[in-house]
Amino acid sequence: MDSLRIGISACLLGQPVRFDGGHKRDPFLTDVFGPFVEWVPVCPEEEAGFGTPRETMRLVNREGQIRLLTTRTGVDLTSRLTRYAKTRTKALAAEHLDGFVLKKDSPSCGMERVKVYDEHMAPARTGRGLFAEALLA
Repeated sequence: MDSLRIGISACLLGQPVRFDGGHKRDPFLTDVFGPFVEWVPVCPEEEAGFGTPRETMRLVNREGQIRLLTTRTGVDLTSRLTRYAKTRTKALAAEHLDGFVLKKDSPSCGMERVKVYDEHMAPARTGRGLFAEALLA
């Protein structure tokens, strides 16, 4: 039997792609589940050219539109990430993956209950990461 091909947020495999150059290696995924699957790692933020390390980002509701903004300088990266996500998800569809494991709470990869900040910078767990949104579409 062929291994399942599963897409995964690269940080969960221990790749140092997070904003601070770190990772979020998940021992269950790598050590227990890993031997039974072929992982296809993806880091939307790094692959979109944001670099590592990078300024942290958050989802912000601006006049009813969800925007991806850097937290210190307020740079709007929404268009850049959504363009990348559209292209990358098409490429992933062609790879016939059997599933995907996404990093929770991420403004790019979080599948549900991601913090979205309002105009007063008060968070509500009502969002979905921009890459996750494109992947689910």
